[in-house]
Amino acid sequence: MFERFFPDAYMDSTYVIDFEKLYKEGIRGVIFDIDNTLVPHGAPADERAIRLFARLRSIGLDYCLISNNQLPRVKPFADAVQAKFVEDAHKPSRKNYLKAMKLMHVDLDSCIFVGDQIFTDVYGAKRCGMRTILVKPLHPKEEIQIVLKRYLEKIVLYFYQKEKR
Repeated sequence: MFERFFPDAYMDSTYVIDFEKLYKEGIRGVIFDIDNTLVPHGAPADERAIRLFARLRSIGLDYCLISNNQLPRVKPFADAVQAKFVEDAHKPSRKNYLKAMKLMHVDLDSCIFVGDQIFTDVYGAKRCGMRTILVKPLHPKEEIQIVLKRYLEKIVLYFYQKEKR
């Protein structure tokens, strides 16, 4: 029943993902959500995020940010980490996940998505047939509509973790 929302992996943080291993597995492009995936909601790119993207470049991975936020939020973050980006993405719509892949010149077999929300991030990527990594949100402070979705996410995660046992 909930399988279409299940991520391919569930990690404590974006910052513990083994991107070198993903590269060895053939991944060449990574699509990231920003808020609560890379930094707390609304925060600018910090040193940890900047170091992560430098590491991705050194590995040979391309990357693109995809966000439902508007240009004034997304562009400064993208500039700070030297990323391609798609703002106002209307996730979980498929259109801009596909656009992000096109910007990176990758296909579904060589791309992975990383985000912190099941019903926007993971579901949109899964609708495209993309591999996904769900990460725990970095910070508990979130907008009310996200807080409400988190309650539903707990139900999905319960069944996801039950299936993984």
